[in-house]
Amino acid sequence: METFNPLAINPGLIVWTIVTFIVLVVVLRKFAWKPLLEALSRREDHVRDSLERAEKAQQETERLLQENRTQIARAEEETRRILNEGRGLGEKLKGEIVEKANQQARLMVERAKQEIERDKEMALTQLREEVANLAILAAEKILNETLDAGKQGKVVDDMLRELPKN
Repeated sequence: METFNPLAINPGLIVWTIVTFIVLVVVLRKFAWKPLLEALSRREDHVRDSLERAEKAQQETERLLQENRTQIARAEEETRRILNEGRGLGEKLKGEIVEKANQQARLMVERAKQEIERDKEMALTQLREEVANLAILAAEKILNETLDAGKQGKVVDDMLRELPKN
C-alpha cells in the first residue's frame, strides 16, 4: 500500500485541477465577471453622479446663502434708512407742531390784548359818558340854584350822595 505523501506530484490531479480552474474561469467570466463589471461600472457612475449633484447642490447652497446675506444687508440698510427718515420726519413734524403752537399762542395773546384794549376803550367811553352826564347834572343843579357858598356846598354834598356806590 502506498503511503500518502503530500509533496508527491500527481499528474492526474494536476490536470483535473487545471481543467476545473479553466472551467471555473470560463463560467465566472461568462456569468459573473461581466455582470460584476457592469454592476461596478453602474455603481461608479451612480457615485460620480451623486458627487456631482452634491457638489452642484453645495454650490447652489453657497450661492443662495450669499444671496440671502446680500438681501439681509440690503434689508438692514433699508431699515436704517427708513428709521433715519422717520426720525427726520418726526423732528420736522415736532418743529412744525411747536411752531404752530407758538403761532397760536401768539395769536391768542394778541386777541386777548385786543379784547382788553376794546374793553378798556369801552370802559373809558362809559366813564366819559358818566362823567359828562354827571357834569351836565351838576351844571343843571348849579344853574337852577343860586351860587352862594352854602348852597354850593349843599349841591356838592347832594351830588356826592347821588353818585353810584360802585
